[in-house]
Amino acid sequence: MTRLPIIALLVLASATHARTFDDPFRQLDELLPTPTGTRTASGAPGHAYWQQRADYRIRATLDEATRAVAGSETVTYHNNSPDTLSYLWVQLDQNMFRADSDNRRIASYPSRETWKSGGTPFEAARFLVESAKFDGGFDIASVTDRNGRPLRHTINKTMMRIDLAEPLKPGARFAFDVSWRFNVPETKVLGRRMGVERFDQEDKNDLFEIAQWFPRMAAYYDAHGWQNKQYLGDGEFTLEFGDYDVELTVPADHIVAATGELRNADAVLSTVQRDRLARARTADKPVVIVTQQEAEANEKQRAKSTSIATKTWRFRASNVRDFAWASSRKFIWDAQGFKKDGTNVLAMSFYPKEANPLWEQYSTQAIIHTIGEYNKYAFDYPYPVAISVNGPVGGMEYPMISFNGGRPTKDKKTGALTYSKNTKYGLISVIIHEVGHNYFPMIVNSDERQWTWMDEGLNSFMQFLAEQAWEEHYPSRRGEARNIADYMKSRNQVPVMTNSESVTQRGNNAYAKPATALNILRETILGRELFDFAFRAYARRWKFKRPTPADFFRTMEDASGTDLDWFWRGWFYTTDNVDVSVDGITEYTIATKDPGIEKAWRKARRQLDPVSITDQRNAGTLPRRVDAHPELKDFYNAHDEFTVTNHDRNKYNEAIEGLDDWERNLLTEGKHLYLVDFGNVGGLVTPLILEITLASGKKYVERIPAEVWRYSPKKITKLIVTDEPMVALTQDPYWETADTDTSNNSWPRKATPSRLELFKTQKAQDDMMKDYQEKLKTKVDE
Repeated sequence: MTRLPIIALLVLASATHARTFDDPFRQLDELLPTPTGTRTASGAPGHAYWQQRADYRIRATLDEATRAVAGSETVTYHNNSPDTLSYLWVQLDQNMFRADSDNRRIASYPSRETWKSGGTPFEAARFLVESAKFDGGFDIASVTDRNGRPLRHTINKTMMRIDLAEPLKPGARFAFDVSWRFNVPETKVLGRRMGVERFDQEDKNDLFEIAQWFPRMAAYYDAHGWQNKQYLGDGEFTLEFGDYDVELTVPADHIVAATGELRNADAVLSTVQRDRLARARTADKPVVIVTQQEAEANEKQRAKSTSIATKTWRFRASNVRDFAWASSRKFIWDAQGFKKDGTNVLAMSFYPKEANPLWEQYSTQAIIHTIGEYNKYAFDYPYPVAISVNGPVGGMEYPMISFNGGRPTKDKKTGALTYSKNTKYGLISVIIHEVGHNYFPMIVNSDERQWTWMDEGLNSFMQFLAEQAWEEHYPSRRGEARNIADYMKSRNQVPVMTNSESVTQRGNNAYAKPATALNILRETILGRELFDFAFRAYARRWKFKRPTPADFFRTMEDASGTDLDWFWRGWFYTTDNVDVSVDGITEYTIATKDPGIEKAWRKARRQLDPVSITDQRNAGTLPRRVDAHPELKDFYNAHDEFTVTNHDRNKYNEAIEGLDDWERNLLTEGKHLYLVDFGNVGGLVTPLILEITLASGKKYVERIPAEVWRYSPKKITKLIVTDEPMVALTQDPYWETADTDTSNNSWPRKATPSRLELFKTQKAQDDMMKDYQEKLKTKVDE
């Protein structure tokens, strides 16, 4: 323990370490685009904000026998921009399934280590072989204007450019027709967000989940121009809002789920089914519209019939950016209405019998729960329906409809359907996530082709909040800081602000890391009140508009009143991690200058010093002259340097008179002062959360903003003043900052628990020899 005068102590506490200065708190001005009339410096849409619009009228037919969809569409494109357009770009996403697509040709692996993980190269080989056999992609039959005149067009892989005979001026609109067909890929073979699931090769009771199924207008917007990046599989979609009028002709015994409202229930549903659907709107629990028995009867009837009649289902959807649908005779259908504030929605689930008993219990409930929770943090759900479909797609979102995986399995002994805890919570979580995507990006319409994190990350954060509201101790995979620590210290990373097609470790990078960052921002940096206000402001500002990352960053700062550039820079633009080390603690007491105290303290310190070997051996053995001649002893033999003199007392009184009140109080209150050295090992600046334990056993937490690192981002010294001696200190006691190494977070250091396992093993060559010597079995042996 060291004692210093007050002035010296304060100077030491403010000293900084020598360093090469790299300011993590510098502003993001060089990274963010310059504000304009369309996007302001506050993060809000500007007075000149505009966006395009595309309306669709589609007529399509599902050919179940050939597993193909054919259709025609009329697209009405509204040029709301200030620009004159001489051509239009249209997305042809089905072309990703062509055997010669870039998606097939650029397939690679991060390293050869993936080949050792079991089956990866064989799965890849199967994928390439199957895709070569599959005749995928759009067959564009015609592209014409409304008068039937052919339009010149050029197909560039997954994009099609339509050249206009006359430039499309600002404020004008242009309508054109496209006829097309495509073969539906089998999802489990070729994958990617849509497809068909085969249950039985004989009776062909398939389940279709159809998306990216019609030529769609590419987005054109102020910050990017035409978003015509090729669809390679990871970068999803950015689209224009519009109205849809869609007619789907399917086998007569199929049930169809789709974006929008069903407009001809009288033509496709029985009287009983329509009555059930009407009751569901005001029910307090899900009402079954098509029962499992009815669905099974459809399957059996299909196996017996030789011809298939058709029905046409008609749907309308207003102000949506896409349209998807699912169709199968296997569908069980249940529904329940949810009405609150500005939301009046019919939550519906469609699933085959293979999904029960799991889906009938949880799916529609999870839809309603999602909407109720997301409304709190964003805005009221504006659409009339919200649908969850069980099929071959593990999890994918579209306006008002989502495709979700997760089914029970058969017990090997009893044959009964059962499900694990992971399956149950996996289902609830994927429904929350995919239904939640209605908010981000189906309404807050970010550019998914460019920035995956803007929809997946924000939505994963919202999913975490909704999961916590489902039940206590919900096993959330993403959101808690402790769950991202291993990824944060891994080597194979790219910054969150990386284009969607270049992201590695997509689940961690685009989902988990931004979700965790926002949770830390909410719980540790801003607090819930400020964060929730700012996040809601962002959602409402950009509802039915197209925000960029800068709009999100600027809105969160603008609405919270907090400079967060350091946070965005560290979490979104770098691969640094949080690793704060408690490097050392020095205890100081204040030199009071009271001679009675100070000299007694120094005497006590002297007595703690070791006795020299000379004095030890001289003691009692070496005759002393002054002992033989007492007359030689004087004042100095009776007193030493620890004796308090009148001069000492006078000097002390003069010093006391010269102190300010706060200095005099500090001397008399018995405070304990500690200088704590912290090192920023990981490079990512973070608040300090210090749990301090005092000698009495009392604990308290002191929270220090991240700006404590502003002068020295690598090493800092913090002065801590306590009322009684400090016996322990822990940085980040609740694991809320995603610290990647908690072993250096405590003083005194805590032992890291580990385990030793004792077991016997045979050498590998012994096992290999045994395997080699085993007799080869023949059919005769069997």
